[in-house]
Amino acid sequence: MSVNTAHANNGVLIHAGEYILLHSDGVTMDFSGQDNPVFKGSKQGRIYLTSHRLIFNNKKPADQLQSFSAPFIALSDVELEQPVFGANYIKAKVRAQPNGNFIGEVKFKLHFKSGGAIEYGQALLRAASTAQSNYHRGGAPNDDPPPYTPAGAWHEAPPPAYQPPPGYYGWLPTHEAFSGPANGTVFVSDNPPPYPGIGGHSKEAEAMASAQNTTYNQYSNNAAPSDLPPAYDALPPNYDSANKKNQ
Repeated sequence: MSVNTAHANNGVLIHAGEYILLHSDGVTMDFSGQDNPVFKGSKQGRIYLTSHRLIFNNKKPADQLQSFSAPFIALSDVELEQPVFGANYIKAKVRAQPNGNFIGEVKFKLHFKSGGAIEYGQALLRAASTAQSNYHRGGAPNDDPPPYTPAGAWHEAPPPAYQPPPGYYGWLPTHEAFSGPANGTVFVSDNPPPYPGIGGHSKEAEAMASAQNTTYNQYSNNAAPSDLPPAYDALPPNYDSANKKNQ
């Protein structure tokens, strides 16, 4: 899990070969079990379920935590809570990635303002179980998540990143709380995920990255100059820089 590594240009930053399964606007995230000030207070924003991880993007630009990335292989104790009084929510625990801008582990609770907590939680459990099975089947030496790798160059994502690839995902819910991300809000780095997703290890990521790059190049070649997405070379802000801005 890493902090402030999965956002760019007021949108989400994903790896090459990673794709978005679900997206929901209007969620609240609360953290516990950490003294790090970046986790203090309720966070309002958007939640993504991708082929490789859970991503939260904060809507408040002044907050020290702008994005929260939790690879499936770093998640544990994921539970769907349905209290008698109050809204349903998801809770889980996640371990930090080396170089992920925090140390140890943190607990979180995820509330959906417009509903969909149970459906999202069920999809999260299914995706996490599949990815963790792939991780252990690949001969992982231990359960520690791999280090966070800086994004490197990044650019606006082509259309395939906005929805799952062709295939059957019967466990993905259809709920009014879920919608596709708006155009111009998904950005992709040149680096593949350092951990497996629901489709397996690096071969799956490389194939998806190749498909994304092909579509991106076709889009760029066919677009008028004024329609081309800008090219970006800057990394998303890390925790230290975000902290300095708020001091």
